[in-house]
Amino acid sequence: MPSLQKKLTKQLKRYITFIVIPLLCASSVFATEDRPNILWIVSEDNSPLLGAYGDEYATTPNIDELAKQSIVFDNAFANSPVCAPTRFSIITGMHANAMGTNNMRSRNSIPTFVKAYTHYLRAAGYHVTNDNKTDYNYATADVSNSELLSYKDWQALDSQLWDKGTYTDRKQGQPFLHVYNMYESHESRLHMPLDNRRHAPEDVTLPPYHPDTPEIRDDWSLYYDRISQMDSLVGKKIEELKSAGELENTIIFYYSDHGGALARSKRFVYDTGTKIPFIVHAPEKFQHLLNYKMGDRTDQIIDIVDLAPTLFYLTGIEKPSHMHGQNIFSASANDNKQYTYLYRGRMDVRIDLVRALRDKQFKYIRNYMPHRPNGQHLSYLWKAASVRSWEQACEQNRCNEAQQRFWQPRPAEELYDTKTDPWEVNNLASDPTYSKVLLSMRSALMKKNHHYKDVGFIPEGELSLRTEDITGYELVRQDNFPIDVVIDTADIASLGEIQNIQLLLDRLIHPEASVRYWAAVGFSILKEQALPAKKSLLLRLNDKSADVQIAAAEALTHLGHEKEALSIMMKQLQHDSAMVRIHAANALNGIGHKADPVAEQLKNMVTAMKKLKTEGKLPDENYLLSALSHTASKL
Repeated sequence: MPSLQKKLTKQLKRYITFIVIPLLCASSVFATEDRPNILWIVSEDNSPLLGAYGDEYATTPNIDELAKQSIVFDNAFANSPVCAPTRFSIITGMHANAMGTNNMRSRNSIPTFVKAYTHYLRAAGYHVTNDNKTDYNYATADVSNSELLSYKDWQALDSQLWDKGTYTDRKQGQPFLHVYNMYESHESRLHMPLDNRRHAPEDVTLPPYHPDTPEIRDDWSLYYDRISQMDSLVGKKIEELKSAGELENTIIFYYSDHGGALARSKRFVYDTGTKIPFIVHAPEKFQHLLNYKMGDRTDQIIDIVDLAPTLFYLTGIEKPSHMHGQNIFSASANDNKQYTYLYRGRMDVRIDLVRALRDKQFKYIRNYMPHRPNGQHLSYLWKAASVRSWEQACEQNRCNEAQQRFWQPRPAEELYDTKTDPWEVNNLASDPTYSKVLLSMRSALMKKNHHYKDVGFIPEGELSLRTEDITGYELVRQDNFPIDVVIDTADIASLGEIQNIQLLLDRLIHPEASVRYWAAVGFSILKEQALPAKKSLLLRLNDKSADVQIAAAEALTHLGHEKEALSIMMKQLQHDSAMVRIHAANALNGIGHKADPVAEQLKNMVTAMKKLKTEGKLPDENYLLSALSHTASKL
C-alpha cells in the first residue's frame, strides 16, 4: 500500500501534467519526460493462443517475454468479432451498434461531435502515426456517396486521421503514438501456403465443435505457424524501439483487434471470436500511472471500446463525455465492468443480429434471428479448406451433435459456463440450475440494448432511407422515434412463441416500419405456426417499406404463398438501395429450395453481373453478386 506521501506525489505529477501540457503544446515545446510515448502493437484475428496465456502448443517467445515484464489482462474482449466495427470502436471510444456502424462494411455517417482519438492527440501536440491500421467503417463528407464502404473510401478517411511517416519523423522531443499493425495472423494467411512449417497437424488439440479432418488439422497448425511469424515481428518492433533510445520513454500495448481466424471464431460472439490477448508494459518512469505492477495478471474485464479513454488518461487528455469506454487504469472500483457487451450484425452479405454479455464466468447470447444458422455462406470464409471440409463432413453425416450445430437454426438464447466449458458447446439456457443466471443476464442485456438505443435493430434498407439528412445515432434519439418498441418487438419476435402471435399481429400494423419488420421476422421464425397471421402478412406485401415487404414475403413462403412471396423478393432485387437488394438476396437464400421456381432468373442475373464485373461496370454490386452466386448454385 503506497504511503500518503507517495500518493500525494503521484497526484501532484498528474496535476502538473494536466495543467502544464496545454501550455507547452501552445508554444510548440514538447516534453517527452512529462508525457509517455505510446506504441500499440496490434495483431489481426488473434485469440489468446499464446504461451503467455497458457497455450503449450503455441511458439511465441517474444510475446511471452514481454508478458513477464507487463500487465497481462485475462478478460480482454473485442466488442465486435470482426475488424471494421471493432476498429470504429477503437478510433472513437464508442460502441458501434449505438452509432449505426456495427454492420461489416457500411458507410453510415456519425455526428460531428464524435471525433477520432487522433484529433485529440494531435491537438495536444502528439505525433500520431499508423502503420497499416485502416478501415474504420464510417463515412465523412470527403468519401464517396455509397451505402457500402469501398477501399478508396478507407484511404480518403485514413488521410484525415494520421500524420505522415512513423515515430522517427516527429519533431525533436515530441511525444508520439505509433500504431504498428501486423497481418501475419489474419484470416487471409490461411489461404496462402507456407514453407518451413513448425507446428505438426497431428499435435493440434481440436475444439469439440470441429470434426477431425486433415484439412481442419492443417489449417489449425498453419494458424499457429502464422502466430509464430507475428510473434517474431513483435520482437523486432521492440528491438527497434530500444535501438531508437525510446524504450524507457514508451508505454507498449500488445493486443489483437478480435478473435481467431478459423470458422466459429472470427465473426461470432463466442470467446473464440471476441476474447483477445491484451498486454501493457510501462517503463519505470510511467508505472505510477498504472494500478498494477509489471508482471501482474488481472481478471479485470476490459473492452476494445476502452482503448481511447485509456490512451487519453495516459497522455493527460480529458476524456470527452460522450465516449462509452472507460480508462482501464482507473483507481475507482466503480469503473470496473461487470460485463463485456458484445454484438454481431451483418457480416459481408449475410444479415444477422446477435447481442451478448460476458462476465468473468458466464456468457449469455441472444440470437434475434435464430432461424438463420451460424453457418451462413460467406465467400471469403469459405476460401479456407477447413470450412469446406467441416461442411462436407457434416453433409456426409460424419459430425456429432456439437459439430452439426453450426449448420442448424439456433436457439434464441445461449448460456455458457466458460470456466468449465471454454469452447462454449454446452448450452445451459434451458437448465433450471442456471435459471437465476439466465434471468439476470437476460435482463442486463436488455437494459444495455435500450441504454445505447441500439441502431442495429433498424433494418439497413430503412436506415439508409431515414438517414439521408441525419445520422442513425440522432435518428433513434428523436422524440417520435420508438426505438424502445423496436427493440422490444425484436425481443418478442425472436423467441418464436405461439402465445405472442396476437401481440406480433398488433405490431405488424404499427406506424413505425422497423416495428412492422420485426413482427414479420417473428412470423418467419414461427414458420407454419404463423398461419393465423397469413392474411395480415399478405397485406404487408404492399407495405411502403421494402424491408417489411421482404420479411413478410419470407414468412409467407411457409404458409403456402410462395408465388406471391418470390415475386416480391425478385422485385426488390432491383431496388435502388443496395441494402434492400442484399436483404432480398438473404431472404432467397434463407428459404432454400422454395426458391427453385426462380432459379433460372437468378442464374441469369448472376451471369449478367459477372459480365459487368469483368468489364469493370459493377461499382456497388460485388456483395449482391456474392450472395446470389451461392444461392443460385444450390438451386
